[in-house]
Amino acid sequence: MNSGIDLQGTFIESLMDLGLPLGAAKAIWMPLPMLLMIIGATVGVLVTVWLERKISAAAQQRIGPEFIGPLGVLAPVADGLKLIFKEDVIPAKSDPWLFTLGPVIVVIPVFLSYLIVPFGQNLIVSNVGMGVFLWIALSSVTPIGLLMSGYASNNKYSLLGGLRAAAQSISYEIPLALAVLAIAMMSNSLSTVDIVDQQSGYGILGWNIWRQPIGFLIFWIAALAECERLPFDLPEAEEELVAGYQTEYSGMKFALFYLGSYINLVLSALLVAILYLGGWEFPIPLDAIAGWLNVSPTNPVFQVVTASLGITMTLLKAYFLVFTAILLRWTVPRVRIDQLLDLGWKFLLPISLVNLLLTAALKISFPAFFGG
Repeated sequence: MNSGIDLQGTFIESLMDLGLPLGAAKAIWMPLPMLLMIIGATVGVLVTVWLERKISAAAQQRIGPEFIGPLGVLAPVADGLKLIFKEDVIPAKSDPWLFTLGPVIVVIPVFLSYLIVPFGQNLIVSNVGMGVFLWIALSSVTPIGLLMSGYASNNKYSLLGGLRAAAQSISYEIPLALAVLAIAMMSNSLSTVDIVDQQSGYGILGWNIWRQPIGFLIFWIAALAECERLPFDLPEAEEELVAGYQTEYSGMKFALFYLGSYINLVLSALLVAILYLGGWEFPIPLDAIAGWLNVSPTNPVFQVVTASLGITMTLLKAYFLVFTAILLRWTVPRVRIDQLLDLGWKFLLPISLVNLLLTAALKISFPAFFGG
């Protein structure tokens, strides 16, 4: 069921009933999904920043933010306000146009990627038939912005950081795409909604993580590398490159990098939950729950409750993955740049190719189990 289109159609029809022409109704609809997407992603970032501070503190046996709001929940807001009011400095010998465009090119593709994320069965901004392919295409734009920022800063550390970011992104995009291709092959679709639907019916046993355990590990490692999370934060390694491509940035431009980094982490966690962990699906099939409660699955109240719990399931799975990423930050030491590239090209790429070929062979041999 494509609720994104249903919602759009209903909204446009209701405006036309009020006497507005079709073109005007469509023009009014267009900014609404974008606004919803920006608000949702920004709230997600604020929550993730707070979680990172509290989980990091717990990992190091300290308290973390306590006094900026109850339990420190307003600490991310304070961070944001501080960055907004900081002076926006452009270095004297930098290229001002490229220096300004860099952070924008990094952030916009990540925001746009939220269009294809289904938070629940009837909660997606745009059910694009080529959703996963669109996300891969958008994510490949980000390294251009990072390289642009590093080059335009006229700083040797920034340039090194930009080059590292580009090399890292290119290295890990290919295994990531091959892992996604294996999922698309099993689901016979590139739509995120279809991929979740294909995992439904058998509860936790139907999730793709059991059919694609190697693909899951490849995707998660590559996603962490794409987000530049430890142990893969080589482009901005503070001990080596000051802050890499971010060295010369301050104020709102730095805030965009900060925002983009966390939005990308949440997006990656959501996509892992959707592709491998059944998205909004419950560990126990809904039909079984309805049978135990002696309720019809078509009961309106039951449908509202399951829809609400479905959104909660998606967010809980994403939270678990974000928690794992934060814990990895304080558990695993940073790798060297040669080890990072070796892992991508010499290890993940061959394994992802073998995984894809194996998936194709198993799909032909066992079509019932591998989505034939």
